Amino acid sequence: MQNKLQELTDRLYNEGLSKGKQEADQLLANAREEARQIVDKARKEAEAIRAAAEKEAADTRSMVEGDLKMASTQTISALKQQVEGMVITQAVAKPVGAALSDGKFVKDLIATVVKAFDAADPDGKGLEVILPADGRNELEQAFNNEVIKSLSAGIEVKSVKGLANGFKIGPKDGGYRLSFTADDFTGLVGEYLRPATKKILFGE
Repeated sequence: MQNKLQELTDRLYNEGLSKGKQEADQLLANAREEARQIVDKARKEAEAIRAAAEKEAADTRSMVEGDLKMASTQTISALKQQVEGMVITQAVAKPVGAALSDGKFVKDLIATVVKAFDAADPDGKGLEVILPADGRNELEQAFNNEVIKSLSAGIEVKSVKGLANGFKIGPKDGGYRLSFTADDFTGLVGEYLRPATKKILFGE
């Protein structure tokens, strides 16, 4: 009887121990699986954060590089235009200024323009010529010349202080004025010279 009781006790103990060990093993396995899942999830989240950060960095770098490229292109283009302008101005401004300081050249130019107006509008009501205040006396004498007078009946000569050189001309009734100043000629000649200047300076 004692032996049976001992056997029963041992069996219950062993079964309880075995069951407890199984449960402990299962809990340990579950804990390990849960830890593995947590680690995997954390690793995936870390990878996603890293990938997003790398993409944002790449996008930012691409945007900055694009902005720098555009800024450098615009700066180079503006610098080239300034150099072109300086070269053309140096090449053209002095000769144009000298020509418009030559009274005979300006008189001949005015006569040519007046003839063109007369041919375009034979029934016109006369012209108004605006001269620089500084050069009025010399140029106005040209209009007192019968040859110039015969070009257009009723030419009216005015002078303004704001006009540095050259002249402006248009119908007396207003509407428009054609300007023949140093800046006008420099700009006009400069446009013709710009392609050749660009090719010489930059090989373009």
